[in-house]
Amino acid sequence: MFSRLRAGHGHVLQIGKRPGATASVLTVGVAMGGLLCACSGGAAPSGGAAPASTAASPSDAITVSATACGTGWAHPAAGTQTLYIRNTSRVVIEVQLIDPGNGAVYAQLEGVGAGTTRSMPVDVGSGQYSFSCSGTNYGVRTGPVIQIPGQARGGGAILPLTQAQLNTVTDQAHAYVASGLDTLVQQTAALTADIQAGNLASARTSWLTAHLTWERLGSAYGMFGGYDDAIDGLPDGLPGGVRDPAFTGFYRLEYGLWHGQSASELAQPARQLATDARSLRTSWPGLELPPGHAVGDLALRTHEVLENAVQFQLNGHDDFGSGTTLATFAAGIDATRAQLAILYPLLVPRYSQTAELYRWLNRLDGLVDAARTSHGWTPASDLTTTQREQLDAAAGQTVELLAPIPVIFEQERPVP
Repeated sequence: MFSRLRAGHGHVLQIGKRPGATASVLTVGVAMGGLLCACSGGAAPSGGAAPASTAASPSDAITVSATACGTGWAHPAAGTQTLYIRNTSRVVIEVQLIDPGNGAVYAQLEGVGAGTTRSMPVDVGSGQYSFSCSGTNYGVRTGPVIQIPGQARGGGAILPLTQAQLNTVTDQAHAYVASGLDTLVQQTAALTADIQAGNLASARTSWLTAHLTWERLGSAYGMFGGYDDAIDGLPDGLPGGVRDPAFTGFYRLEYGLWHGQSASELAQPARQLATDARSLRTSWPGLELPPGHAVGDLALRTHEVLENAVQFQLNGHDDFGSGTTLATFAAGIDATRAQLAILYPLLVPRYSQTAELYRWLNRLDGLVDAARTSHGWTPASDLTTTQREQLDAAAGQTVELLAPIPVIFEQERPVP
């Protein structure tokens, strides 16, 4: 079955990665293109742009080892450049370029293998820098302070989160999802009862109510493991298509409810959906990530949920008969807002375009609401050209403004 956990497009970084995920490079000043506020105490004063710097070569590599971190940065200078990091130890090491004053991260290399050399693109300004290294059975080491003279401005840095901040965000996210799952269990039970009673008109209303509750949970990138496909999977790739026995969940019931299937045909899929919802509610605590990974995962979903909704709901791709993909899209906006609300106190000081993001979210909300009439939701296929163009433009701008958030909250270990 084709997974509902569709990856976004064009991402260089593996943000919010789980243990064992592909190693990646996080480069704040270069990758973010100046979107972050300059929060670091080591950021240069505003004395003009940093000059371009001649890139180092692998032969000038900065060394990390079993006993030291970040030695050998020859002739440090301001500017956009590529540093080379050579790991001479026998263990895998994560390397960060930080502000030694507050620990804010300018660039990060994950999983620098033993005996290997990796490139680290950076945009550094005048000020103080250090390398920080960590790894399994390695501990955390901070290298010597490196002073870059002058008045040049470099890229911004990301302030790390404390353990207390990680725990607060994780607790709030857990409470939100747990409450939503409680509601989902009740609503799927009501949907099953309607179908078993043969009241299919009521079941159609109950189906939409329960499906929107599911969408507001903000599931993406394996948040619920195999339950995602069971509860909200598509028939793509199944031999029998929409009639394949392995096609289950909300879209199976949507197809049947809007394609003339009888209550007896729908009773078993409805019971299975209700059972899966109850099972997920019971299993959910065991599926949660530890705080250090959960916050990055939450931040990733603030972008991916809406991006996926644009790709598969706004254009009507996932309409199996009800014509309610715009309602599903609106639920995706709700999920995005809920996730942003949890991150908001930490986001505002780290992201200068937070207010602009909310302005575009509000505009997108208004355009979606306008597509709802007294007769119900307008099918995506019935949108006027003007409506579609306005929705596409607002959605595209909103997704673009959400894109930096996963980078801001990419975090593998908290500060004390």
